Amino acid sequence: MANQTRRRQASSKPGSEGTASAKSVKHAVGGPSPLRRLVKGLSFLLLAGGVYYYFTRMMWEHEPTKPVEDPEEDAYQVPVIVMKLPGKGMGVVAARNISQGELVLREKPLFVVPHKVTMSPGAVLLASLATLSPARRASFYNLSYVNFPEGIPEGSPRYQEELALAIFQTNAVSAGSQGVGIFPRMARLNHGCSSAFNVVYTWRDDEGVLVVHALKPLMKGEELLTTYTNTKRPRHVRREFLREHYGFDCQCSVCTLPDDLSALSDQRLTAMTDLYARFSSWQHEGVSGKEAIETAISIWRLGEEDGYWSERGQLAADVTHVAAAHADVSAAREWARLSRRWYAYELGGDSTQAREMERVAAQPQLHGAWGKRRPETVGGPEPWMSAS
Repeated sequence: MANQTRRRQASSKPGSEGTASAKSVKHAVGGPSPLRRLVKGLSFLLLAGGVYYYFTRMMWEHEPTKPVEDPEEDAYQVPVIVMKLPGKGMGVVAARNISQGELVLREKPLFVVPHKVTMSPGAVLLASLATLSPARRASFYNLSYVNFPEGIPEGSPRYQEELALAIFQTNAVSAGSQGVGIFPRMARLNHGCSSAFNVVYTWRDDEGVLVVHALKPLMKGEELLTTYTNTKRPRHVRREFLREHYGFDCQCSVCTLPDDLSALSDQRLTAMTDLYARFSSWQHEGVSGKEAIETAISIWRLGEEDGYWSERGQLAADVTHVAAAHADVSAAREWARLSRRWYAYELGGDSTQAREMERVAAQPQLHGAWGKRRPETVGGPEPWMSAS
């Protein structure tokens, strides 16, 4: 990976160079204990890409989980290829043209660490790895990692635990109520900021799988990029954050814009963040329903200008909530339809969120917030929003 040249392959000795994928966490050499580092690392996973399921710490009370029996057989036959990219290391590219909203990956976890276990973090991971077949165990150790503590004798018990812990911290993502999981295929996705990332991943608790959808149309041979963090921040802030927590200097198409264009992009992204704060003030009646809708439209417009398409399904769903609360039938229906469309792109047309918006679009009065604020005509999306 171009963005992760400082990462190391698990198959190499600590200190050798390598490449990695996915969700890194920071733990300083010679710093906190493995337990404290794992707790901190798993909490940090909440900041990545959008992860939709939240937890803030791990307590060690139950036994380690058993791995999924055969995740490889259940994996979706993806229209992508994992390959070494010139000057970048490993990455994922489209094997053919991929349509916007198309499912590009469906993967069960190699194993899941529950939220509560009794053993040390390294021991938990080694116990889970011991139950895997050699091939699946190799798929874990072939992943890369960052921030391996120095000075540990290779082959020692502590070395084995620290190695497993470093790989896990670098690549694990939330598996919802089940815990935190490792997904070797998804872990090969590299990072891109704001308009650069083109796929979105999410965990489906009811199915026990992680799915990845194409946020934007992809051409054959184009690299698939997800995002590891909230990228609606200025370039220097994004780069510093990624360097500190993920160990690489971001060289995505957004971070390598000329300074004048980067400054314009930073202004748009910062403005979007500020407008999101204004929009959320509707909850405490800081703005009227109509003002909230106007604010959402401004967010959408800035995203269109910057090429930042993510989170539109959620934004439109939140606006649907506002319209329903003010009992604006027409607006609630239009925003629900728009939300359903973008949820289908990001999460899949069969996702719980997309199905719920389809239900509300058919009968807005069924929305849970219906009529909870004074009646107000708030207005629907502008025509260009439905066309984009």
